[in-house]
Amino acid sequence: MLESVPNFSEGRDRATIEAIGTALDTAARVLDVHADLDHNRSVFTVVAGADQLVDALASAVAVAVERIDLRSHQGVHPRIGAADVVPIVPIVPEDFETAQEAARALGPRLAALGLPVFVYAPPERGPAFYRRGGPAILGARLDTGELAPDFGPARLHPTAGGVIVGARRPLIALNVNLRGDVDVARAVARAVRERDGGLPGVRASAAT
Repeated sequence: MLESVPNFSEGRDRATIEAIGTALDTAARVLDVHADLDHNRSVFTVVAGADQLVDALASAVAVAVERIDLRSHQGVHPRIGAADVVPIVPIVPEDFETAQEAARALGPRLAALGLPVFVYAPPERGPAFYRRGGPAILGARLDTGELAPDFGPARLHPTAGGVIVGARRPLIALNVNLRGDVDVARAVARAVRERDGGLPGVRASAAT
């Protein structure tokens, strides 16, 4: 059994969220769905055997490509695609290689949908490496040849953008709502995140 925690850039349209969940449920077990209105993002937690998980994720991303248009998307969470990031997580550490194999199998399936697929390798090339500046900057990086996708076309899908796929260890993600100046929140993020000398393994960002 492997776990996946795919993030989709829709947190407000209940019909689209349910359609994605139905697609996942065809071959995997959906354990949780978290939809956030401000982020305009939904995070699903699903488990299945490797082959079934790949099938479920490919089906769900196809639904996202069909139903989510980034050109009209508004939300505070950084994103590059309708199906923004699709991590595959080993439930036990010994299955990490199996998770990597599943991610490599998923890549061509998503590329067949017309998406450029980026395989991330934390910490140097984690999701933030691809998200900085949003879809417009990512498209420019592809156009100049600075970046090339691991699978699929070397251009963003016109409505669904791109997708980040990879195997990773379990992580804990949380949101903290602060009152006051956003500069204070940014200072807190700088103080705790690893790349600025903070806590090992911690990533943090601040947004209004």
